[in-house]
Amino acid sequence: MSHDAPTAPAPVILVPGFWLGAWAWDEVVEELRDAGVEARALTLPGLSPDARNRGRVTMEDHVAAIREAVEAAERPPVLVVHSGAGFPGYAVSDRVPDRIAAMVYVDTAPGVGAMNPEVQGEEMPLDWEELSAEENLDGLSPEQLQTFRDRAVPQPGAVVREGVTLSDDARREVPTTIVCTSYSAAEYQQYAAQEGMAWLAGIRELRDITWVDLPTSHWPMWSRPGELAAIIADVARNAMAGRPTS
Repeated sequence: MSHDAPTAPAPVILVPGFWLGAWAWDEVVEELRDAGVEARALTLPGLSPDARNRGRVTMEDHVAAIREAVEAAERPPVLVVHSGAGFPGYAVSDRVPDRIAAMVYVDTAPGVGAMNPEVQGEEMPLDWEELSAEENLDGLSPEQLQTFRDRAVPQPGAVVREGVTLSDDARREVPTTIVCTSYSAAEYQQYAAQEGMAWLAGIRELRDITWVDLPTSHWPMWSRPGELAAIIADVARNAMAGRPTS
């Protein structure tokens, strides 16, 4: 009797949201690797501390950077996107749907159009007073919050106000998990049914969504890294389980 060899989990690519670089995922990357899952995090164009000409970085630049990482993977990866990265992440699933094993949206959703077309200027620096008034900070330590403030990099303005064209309906079939932290899954679905919410618009398009509630801050990679990594690892294992071993 022959036995098939165990299928390795899909590799994982992690993309942080506004103001953050790859460092934001350090704890999750470590947890995933300890669990036997290949993982790497990206710093998108314009979001390294020494980035020059940040005002020239476009949404297409972010889409291209994520696509390059996806296409460089030896096997179709799980693409994990957080917060504002839901827009370029969804665009990549439109450009190369066959190269993505699954999508994971961490307290975000597949965005359609521009995040905020009203944003002016070349850069959008972190406004701590505004952010702390509007975002869920549950479970974040004072040290983590200070690190965030110290390491935050201005977001390229064009990335916030530009949209990209989506044209391949195959993106609708990409298996998708939405990890709900600041809001519950029920609230996400309720808000997605409303018109005019660009960051949630893609939810109505997708045909294969798994909803996961993980009540915590908008930055669960810091407030609940182990549990978030476990969710992502499960997606990576399940993504490969149904794929043919060519």
